[in-house]
Parts: sequence; C-alpha cells; structure tokens
Amino acid sequence: MAIPDYQTLMLPLLKFLDDNQERNVREAIEHLCSEFKLTEQEKQELLLSGQQPIIDNRIGWARTYMLKAGLIESPRRGFVKITQKGKEVLSKKPAKINIKFLEQFPAFIEFRTIKKEQGEEKSRSLSEVNKEVENITPDELIENGFNSIQVSLSQELLSKIRTNPPAFFEKLVLKLLESMGYGKGEVTGRSGDGGIDGYIYQDKLGLDKILIQAKRFGEDTPVSASMLRDFIGTLATNEANKGVFITTSKFPKDSENNISRSPKPIKLIDGTKLVKLMIDHNIGVSSTKIYEVKKIDTDFFIDE
Repeated sequence: MAIPDYQTLMLPLLKFLDDNQERNVREAIEHLCSEFKLTEQEKQELLLSGQQPIIDNRIGWARTYMLKAGLIESPRRGFVKITQKGKEVLSKKPAKINIKFLEQFPAFIEFRTIKKEQGEEKSRSLSEVNKEVENITPDELIENGFNSIQVSLSQELLSKIRTNPPAFFEKLVLKLLESMGYGKGEVTGRSGDGGIDGYIYQDKLGLDKILIQAKRFGEDTPVSASMLRDFIGTLATNEANKGVFITTSKFPKDSENNISRSPKPIKLIDGTKLVKLMIDHNIGVSSTKIYEVKKIDTDFFIDE
C-alpha cells in the first residue's frame, strides 16, 4: 500500500486517541503504519533530504494541524491526547478530516493565515495559495512550504512562551534584545518601578538607556490603551531616552497614534513580530534542515 498523505492520516490518528489516554508519538506512528499495512521498506522510506522517514513527517504534520485546530493537545513533550473538541468531532462520525474540514475552527484559520510584514492589514490563507498546485513553479512550492513551516513554528513559540511564568518572559525579552546587538540589561520586576519590567542599553558602552515593558498575555487579551498611556507617562518622567513595549498578544488599533504623542521614542512589538525576531536571531529555536538552492553559473560557460 502506498504511504498515505498527511490529510488521509488525520482521522485515523484522531480515532487512535479516542481512548482519552496520553499517547507517545512513536506509538501513534507504529499504530498508523500497522493500520495502513505499510511494509518495512515503506516505513523506512526517507524524504529527499534523507533526514526523516516520510511517514513520520506526514503523521507529524497531521498532528500539528489538528493541534492548531484544537482537536488534540500535547500535554508534555512527545505525547498527544484528544481534547473535548476532538471527541465532539468524532461523535459526528465524519467521513474524513482534511484541511477544508479544519477550516471550520477559528484557531486553525488564524494558524493558516500568513500576515504580511510592514504592518499591512492584508493577509492571505495558505489554503488559497496552495490551490492549483500544478500551476505554480517549484520556487513557489518551496516558498509556500517554508512559509507553512514558519507559521507553525511561530504559533508553537507563542504557545510555549504563554505557558511559562512572566519572569521567564522578561528574561527572554532581555536575551532577545542582547542578541540583536543591544548592550546589557536587567530585569527589575519590583514594586514602585512604575510598571517597568526592565531596562537595556542601546549599545554595549551603555550610552542610551531603554526602558522595557513586557506583557505575557493570551491571544484573546490585547494590551489596553491605559497600559500604553501609563508606559508613556513613566517614560516621560524617567531618565531613559527610549522605550520598548513587548507583548505576546496585540496592541490597540490606535496604538501607533498614541505613542506618536510621547516625548520619547517608543517601539511596539506584538506577538507576531516577537516570534519573527526570535526565529531570526535563533532564540528558543534551532536549525534542523538547510536547503541550498543553486543555479547555473553562466559566466563559467562563456567561451573565451
């Protein structure tokens, strides 16, 4: 039997978890290999990169997509478990679970949406981008696949940050800024500091002091306008020259207009920008694969 695609694997994986037990991912892989009657050769068949079995990769993506839709959860590293939402889905006896099916869940829609940079309001869904795959170029396929992986990683990073205590987030922010080339900083986290969570210097010589506000909020809890006003007020009366407000959620729509009234420069970094910076500067992530795309060197073939 041919190795099933990742969408075909979604429903069997969810059914395997229907016993409400925490299941090891490797156990799930073995079960699905048996259910689909894969041969030893098929189980060992690798991706073109040679770094992972195809079936492991496809089950991994089936797991990721259902995690994002809220049908399963990961109670601890390497384990998965069905959620109440997943139980409700199975009770309706769906014929199949695929991308189209999962798009009924708002969390999955948000996961599948790639937000453009530079503060643009427009966004596009990966399901829209991936239509008519046969009509797009190999370069576009690579870009779409890379973007899909980046979106998944970004969502997972935010989830990990939100499950850690606020003190961890404050230290993470300092580590990120230091890795970006700023000087040494310090977490304050004490009463009477005007709500400031820490500070960092503009450069390694410590010439300019930057105040930091770090709010670890859930995706449904945006930073309030009053929090921004308080930060602006604290910065105005402080010896620091600039301020950075970082959150794992979002800022009010008129936040840029509000901070423009501040006598000192303020930079806002929301959850989307935060995880992009973390990925760019290798904070909390590590490389697993590197693809090098080459082209013909036409100069080499010029007949002198």
